[in-house]
Amino acid sequence: MASGKRTLFMRQIPGQIYLWLAVLILGASSAVTRKITEIGAQNFVGGQNPISLCNVLFVGNLCALLVLLLIHRQQWNRELWSRLSRREWLGLVMVATLSGALAPGLIFQALSLTPVTNVVLVSRLEPPLTLALSVWLLHDRINGWQIMGAIAAFLGVALTVILQPVKEPLMQMAGFHLGVGELLAALGAVALAVATILGKKRLSKVPLGIFSIVRTGLGTMIFFIVALILYGQDHFMEAFSPFLWKWMLLYGAIIVVLGQSFWMAGLRASSVSTASIIGSFTPIAGILAAYWILGEVPTPAQYMGGGVILLGLVFSQVGLHRQMAQMAQCQVSSAQAGQAIESHMGFKGI
Repeated sequence: MASGKRTLFMRQIPGQIYLWLAVLILGASSAVTRKITEIGAQNFVGGQNPISLCNVLFVGNLCALLVLLLIHRQQWNRELWSRLSRREWLGLVMVATLSGALAPGLIFQALSLTPVTNVVLVSRLEPPLTLALSVWLLHDRINGWQIMGAIAAFLGVALTVILQPVKEPLMQMAGFHLGVGELLAALGAVALAVATILGKKRLSKVPLGIFSIVRTGLGTMIFFIVALILYGQDHFMEAFSPFLWKWMLLYGAIIVVLGQSFWMAGLRASSVSTASIIGSFTPIAGILAAYWILGEVPTPAQYMGGGVILLGLVFSQVGLHRQMAQMAQCQVSSAQAGQAIESHMGFKGI
């Protein structure tokens, strides 16, 4: 009886409320990650920070995997898994490596080297890169508004990087001095864009539960092995520290469980156009979270680059609305429409 009342109450909440809550939570993930690592730096265990970025990514993925196993437990059966072809398994391994291990690792490393606002803005390379790759490799059709949005996003990211004040660490590329953190964030965006295209091309028929579980589980395993090779067997010594797990359970409950659950609930209860508009505010939520949680005041370069990126978001939304209208006429599935929205949102944390 009580569960029935809760279900009825949830249905009475407008879908837009769930979407806005999800955007606020997921957008704040980078700032929250940086904040809890700073808390760990003030509470060393055995001479090491128990909440290092590697530990956050590793333990956070374990928390996410547990949640996914509970949510998609019905798809955890031998019959469904046996239907996957060798081509699909290869695709899953590639996507898990790129989006479950490489991209989060690069972006988390970027968070340790550059302000969160820079990471949020540079990560906006992912949607236009995905769009360009979908045209090149999948022969998708796009309209002029989407092209203008992609160009504006590239220009905004370029302005953010090039106009940054000189700081360390730096590297020189094509005559420009680029921050290593910004470069790592850009490489992470490239890895996510490639993973998205691989998923669309090879994994469109793989059940969502299996896709999510394999990507998270295999990605966690690959990241763990690579980190051990690069940093040594003592790198995860504090990975099972009670202090770390106390914070990660809170992080996992809010970012992983609430954020993703609110997004899915809102997506089911709202129109595609509403979800796409609200989802486009994720980078804005990330910048505001960096200011409120970390006290990061945007620099002139960030204002200028962010303004151009926001203009690109407006153009992209106009183009996306027209694309969605065409998809509705062609009776495209809601899952495909949802993937189109996700590809315009960019990185949303673990």
